[in-house]
Amino acid sequence: MSNARQDAAGPDGAITEINPQRPLKSLLRLYRGERTNLGIATVAFAVKHSPVWITPFMTAIIIDAVVTHDTLFNLLWPAGVMVLAIGQNYPASLVYVKRQSVAVRNVEAALRRSLTRRLQELSIGFHRRTSAGVLQAKVIRDVETTVEASRQSLDTGLGAATTLVGAVVLTAVRVPEFLPVYALAVPAAAALLALSRKRMQQRNADFRSHMEHMSVRVAEMAHLIPITRAHASEDIQTARVDDAVVGVRSAGMRLDMVNGRFGALSWVGFQSLTIGCLIGAAWLSWSGMWGVTAGDVVMLSSYFVQLTGSVTALLLIAPILARGIESVRSIGEVLVADDIERNAGKPVVQSITGQIDLEGLRIEYPDADDEVALDHVSLSIAPGQTVAFVGPSGSGKSTLLNAVIGFVTPASGRVLVDHHDLQSVDMRSIRKHVAVVPQEALLFEGSVRDNVTYGSSALTDSDVVDALKGAQAWEFVSSIGGLDATIGERGARLSGGQRQRITIARALVRDPKILLLDEATSALDSESERLVQLALQRLMEGRTTLVVAHRLSTIRAAHRIVVLDKGRILETGTHTELLDANGWYAAMHRA
Repeated sequence: MSNARQDAAGPDGAITEINPQRPLKSLLRLYRGERTNLGIATVAFAVKHSPVWITPFMTAIIIDAVVTHDTLFNLLWPAGVMVLAIGQNYPASLVYVKRQSVAVRNVEAALRRSLTRRLQELSIGFHRRTSAGVLQAKVIRDVETTVEASRQSLDTGLGAATTLVGAVVLTAVRVPEFLPVYALAVPAAAALLALSRKRMQQRNADFRSHMEHMSVRVAEMAHLIPITRAHASEDIQTARVDDAVVGVRSAGMRLDMVNGRFGALSWVGFQSLTIGCLIGAAWLSWSGMWGVTAGDVVMLSSYFVQLTGSVTALLLIAPILARGIESVRSIGEVLVADDIERNAGKPVVQSITGQIDLEGLRIEYPDADDEVALDHVSLSIAPGQTVAFVGPSGSGKSTLLNAVIGFVTPASGRVLVDHHDLQSVDMRSIRKHVAVVPQEALLFEGSVRDNVTYGSSALTDSDVVDALKGAQAWEFVSSIGGLDATIGERGARLSGGQRQRITIARALVRDPKILLLDEATSALDSESERLVQLALQRLMEGRTTLVVAHRLSTIRAAHRIVVLDKGRILETGTHTELLDANGWYAAMHRA
């Protein structure tokens, strides 16, 4: 599949193609699976909209009957037709709204599901490069803009099309000679659209860029509020958001001016054409040419007003459609991103013992000035061993853990788990046997049970309680309400040590074969650290454990300690062996 196209799942599992290089075509393709709903909606719209083009025709008949003192029947039957036409509007409108809503909401849901699925497939590197605020804007604002553009374009487009067809057909019945006059609206509309299209596209892209920048600033502000408040830096953070808000305002004003000029030119041009049509029809009737009657003058001027009004509405929808197209382009940037973890079709690993082998592992970060994070690292870790990694910041410790769990792709070398190359198997099957306890406890708003069983929903309450006891967490969980107690967003109602013990319980309940601990106690006070260390000792029993820590006191019991610096292994051995070697580790221990 080319980089310019990516499949996105539709509402029924069908595939919808998104091509950011051709956003308008992609927007139309989104609705391929909704052809039945759109077909019924189109018929219902034509029926409900019929009074718009039936009324001028019937009005012409009534006026001519009045002018010529025709029979009463010729006054009443057109009135009856208009009453019937108006009466059917209500049921037909309900059919239209329902079918249109089903089609639009299905596409809306499909886009959001496709984006969510793609975000889950994209690599950890992609997510580190892309702000969460930008991604949130794509899933929420861009999808909403796309759907709203679709809805308004459908309403306006069907209104214009049915009005045009009705006006042309009925004009052809009464005054066919007048049909060429209607064609004046088409080149006028095309000229206006051609003049404004490029500028509208540029302004919409600029506005979208500023909106994404503001989303980043707002997300950053929300995340940093505790630090901002603690450092009395509210004014600084407010100023950063204000700058983004001002940028959005300026870009929005430029966009509004482009749209305003376009709308004003459309209105002036088509109102002039309407006046010209009225005067021309009146002159034809006055001169007796083509047999145009007084009723025909009213009908022709009414139809031309409707026609020019419809074309004007189509032109005014152009800015909304332009925003929708820009949003499709924005959504496509995610859906075509090729930085994904590919697992489909690869062999599934059913069980592991915990053997880990690194063979000449080299990992680079091209977006960081070609920095080499790991440089030909080779290491063999037996099942059940605890290996600790120490070294200065930036030495490659966390990168090594990320490599073991498959979060980063080696530039060269291999990572083997139970002799399976991670690049050749379904990484999801490996991760089922791996648990991670990071430095910052990652919890979500919900109950204690929800957080502990995350990813393991088949567990019983007894399993959860056992895990909480093993994590030294059951005592405080019981005091706050048990398994159903809510812990707040990101575990805000818990202390740092409590959050970390919930995270350990989540790892323990999975019964992993491989355990990754990344600075799991570095942010805790001494008492919390003691409790977490007890929990970690229980968690590490009989498991292959990789530990990253700055506090040397937490790793002295490891089977092996590996010292890293600038992506290379400097020395390796037990705590005692490294002290005897009197190298980097011994110097750090003395310090």
